[in-house]
Amino acid sequence: MAGASTLIVRLHDQPIGTLTQIGGDRSLFAFSEAYVQTQERPTLSLSFKDSFGELLTDVRAYRSRLMPFFSNLLPEGHLRRYLAEKTGVHPDREFLLLQTLGQDLPGAITLAAEDSQDQAISTDTPCDTGTESSAIAHALRFSLAGVQLKFSAVQNAQGGLTIPARGVGGDWIVKLPSREFRHVPENEFSMMTLAKRIGIDVPAIDLVEVASVHNLPAGIQQFGNQAFVIKRFDRMNDGKRIHIEDFAQIFGVYPHEKYDRASYRSLARVIAAESGDDDIAEFIRRATFNVLIGNGDMHLKNWSLIYHDQRHARLAPAYDFVSTIAYLPGEQSALNFSRSKSFSNYTQDELEHLAAKAALPRHFVLETARETVALFVQHWNEEKAHLPMSREVREAIEAHLRTLPIMAL
Repeated sequence: MAGASTLIVRLHDQPIGTLTQIGGDRSLFAFSEAYVQTQERPTLSLSFKDSFGELLTDVRAYRSRLMPFFSNLLPEGHLRRYLAEKTGVHPDREFLLLQTLGQDLPGAITLAAEDSQDQAISTDTPCDTGTESSAIAHALRFSLAGVQLKFSAVQNAQGGLTIPARGVGGDWIVKLPSREFRHVPENEFSMMTLAKRIGIDVPAIDLVEVASVHNLPAGIQQFGNQAFVIKRFDRMNDGKRIHIEDFAQIFGVYPHEKYDRASYRSLARVIAAESGDDDIAEFIRRATFNVLIGNGDMHLKNWSLIYHDQRHARLAPAYDFVSTIAYLPGEQSALNFSRSKSFSNYTQDELEHLAAKAALPRHFVLETARETVALFVQHWNEEKAHLPMSREVREAIEAHLRTLPIMAL
């Protein structure tokens, strides 16, 4: 497998193209003729569609990095370095890293060498029967985008979570404590719980003891006792995959550009063009909620679309809601809302500007934001003392709320 230069790209288990390393550390993606000729083809990415919705097939070669759509399938930061070290692949060799991790990627896409034996491995049925040493050796064959150290896990018969012995499969994401910031799992669980209370689409979540998660690889340093777990919304209960893509993939930008190359109004334009009013309301609801909690990390990779019917995009469920102002005082939004990144500039005027530039109904946007503020205040006051966030997070949010004009919208 290590010498392979061509990977078969499959979507919903059907081959749709090839990703080829063509020398000089260059790579080239090409759709198969059968995929191109299929009128009712499943959607791989909006980035492969032109302004008329037609498939773009003239794709250039990329040097060193893979093209952004494939590069964004790989993890970043600590998680990439950890997986690269354990699999013996340099973290910058994206083709080889994707080849190694390509059987358990976000969404319904897989990549493997044409003659790879990995394709005989079922990713729908977890395997927990291996020895401890083999479990540790193979619990690495997944790719979850992001920088935080996390693993894909399955729920066992007793209700606990287990990292699959082969490292392939799993319908829960286990997010371990951060080495930089204290009590991030408790913070995320609290923010996601609040989001669900006010009507945001949040998958099943839980806060569990790290020690209760079985088959975590040896050498995982523990920086806290609790882990945040969230149900994978790209996996069905029967193991089937649902395709998703994040907005870095949609806009064709690399992970290191995820804070710079778009704004909330550009996200809103895409959602409005591809979906309907329910998703626009959900988008404004989430944008407002993350301003209220002071989440400065809602970058392009923390917004995704999902393809339930394989072809048409909807806004994917919420994820990665964390109050970052407790760790980084003075934090701003990851993206411009319309003209500004400052939380204090998320005002009626800014929302009206966003609505106008994204061609959204002004009244609809403002009413959704108002409703979100009212629901947040209600549930924050009722539950802030009972959620497992630290005192520092609670006090940081309280102080932050007093600086926001949106509270009087």
